[in-house]
Amino acid sequence: MLRIAPRPFFDANAESSAGLGTLPEWDLTDLYKAEDAPELARDLVWLEKECSAFAADYQGKLASLDPADMLRCIHRHERIEQVGGRIMSFAGLRYYQNTMDAGRAKFMSDSQDKVTTFTTPLIFFSLEFNRIEEATYQRLFADVALARYKPAFDRMRAMRPHQLSDELEKFLHDQSVVGSSAWNKLFDETMAGLSFKIDGEADQLNLEATLNLLSDQDRAKREAGAHALAAVFQKNIKLFARVHNTLAKEKEIEDRWRKMPTPQTGRHLSNHVEPEVVEALRNAVVAAYPKLSHRYYKLKAKWLGLERLQVWDRNAPLPTEETRLVGWEEARKTVETAYRAFSPALADMLPAFFDKGWIDAGVKPGKAPGAFAHPTVTDAHPYVMLNYLGKPRDLMTLAHELGHGVHQVLAAPQGETLANTPLTLAETASVFGEMLTFRAVLAGAKDAKERKILLAGKVEDMINTVVRQIAFYDFECKLHAARATGELTPEDINALWMSVQGESLGPVFDFMPGYETFWAYIPHFIHSPFYVYAYAFGDGLVNALYAAYEEGLPDFQTKYLDMLKAGGSKHHKELLAPFGLDASDPKFWDRGLSMIGAMIDELEAIEA
Repeated sequence: MLRIAPRPFFDANAESSAGLGTLPEWDLTDLYKAEDAPELARDLVWLEKECSAFAADYQGKLASLDPADMLRCIHRHERIEQVGGRIMSFAGLRYYQNTMDAGRAKFMSDSQDKVTTFTTPLIFFSLEFNRIEEATYQRLFADVALARYKPAFDRMRAMRPHQLSDELEKFLHDQSVVGSSAWNKLFDETMAGLSFKIDGEADQLNLEATLNLLSDQDRAKREAGAHALAAVFQKNIKLFARVHNTLAKEKEIEDRWRKMPTPQTGRHLSNHVEPEVVEALRNAVVAAYPKLSHRYYKLKAKWLGLERLQVWDRNAPLPTEETRLVGWEEARKTVETAYRAFSPALADMLPAFFDKGWIDAGVKPGKAPGAFAHPTVTDAHPYVMLNYLGKPRDLMTLAHELGHGVHQVLAAPQGETLANTPLTLAETASVFGEMLTFRAVLAGAKDAKERKILLAGKVEDMINTVVRQIAFYDFECKLHAARATGELTPEDINALWMSVQGESLGPVFDFMPGYETFWAYIPHFIHSPFYVYAYAFGDGLVNALYAAYEEGLPDFQTKYLDMLKAGGSKHHKELLAPFGLDASDPKFWDRGLSMIGAMIDELEAIEA
């Protein structure tokens, strides 16, 4: 239960980008002042001593604790989580400021080594806790003070059938530093160090800037970007295949020892979601491919004046779309206004992100691509990372990540044990915040042309979130199934990737030579196997929630904030019940998907 692993977030210096205004930077001093801060040295000393003392006080005794002693035990464990999490958040955030900096890489590795070593005595906790007899466990947690922690320990005890011996669990804990963590680090450093040569460009571009070309107004630039990506991925394909082979095999070995029935089981258990719910989601989305992505991209080909689409046309802006930069202050005002129209209480939380160094927005050398919101620990605050380039989609990314941020702030009072939200629900506030912002922008459209552009952009984002992520999930399922039978060549992985692309995107697409390697840059496959279905889960859930909001469900805002405040303290059934929703009902997913279909209906009507 100790959540101390660093997450991919990073810091950089503030810069004024042309047309964007001054972009904010992180202030990491809320965690520690510096690598050599005396507070950091103090916390490392405390962590080592307290982990040993915790083990001495409780190992072999958990089953005999009375409610008061168990509550003290949990509180001490939470404090260890808090201190260890603060150390690793600081180390990880600094590292991801610039993954090419050897000093930062060493500091993170050294910190990870120390924290892993210090926390090794805690391995007994979950193992021994799971051996408590069920009757004793139920009786113990009937105590009022302990009952609030029961959802977290129920999730932990779901691993009982898959638990290994204490010695093996300790080995896996110690070995992780040179196992999956090391391969994750190799992938991150390799990606951050890639450079891409674009014809006509004097300087080489990093991955983020090159991916950004795929949504450029100029089709020639989009094509050049796609070919540059393919060339570099192909050059490094053996390394990427080795990383995927190793991590998939490591997972297969551990899953086999744990008697996991499928490679996905561990993710479902950690998400506290039933396999049949995920299967219902997956099947609903795949069945909807023709009604969603196939239909939309056929429309898009017509708008672009093309009979066939190439992969570099997938995220192309419409020909009538005006190319303009959304300055940082405009983006801030837009998101704050949209949030405030829904809930002043929610909007009041945003200024701290903008004004107190909680956001890093600029694109910098060595900074990993993408965007994240890292919760750090519950006695600190989240940090949001963006690569803000001023595109309309960047505005929506800001709204999305701030949704994560306010969710993390609202859930923090639950404490370290209960604040962490399962991945299936972790996207709820982010996607909802994005929807609020989109609806506000759409309501301000000055004419049908602008409305069409906005609707098309939102449909593409939802297709990327739902259709594309479920295609990613299917790819992962195929990859892990194939790896279980033997080593996979780069060509094997390429073939698995292509097997889901045509099915998901539709018959209007052609796929250029080299696109078969585009699996290589997706970080979720490396960092969090089977994470990707959480995006589709979150989008479908939010679409259903938003429909309830639009239908005027009484006291919706209060119910929504209560859901966010719950963090990981409740199951998805319990959280959705106040809204009259149930994710285990297959019709639930159809309701969410129908919102995307309705937007495509409107786009078709505009064309007619």
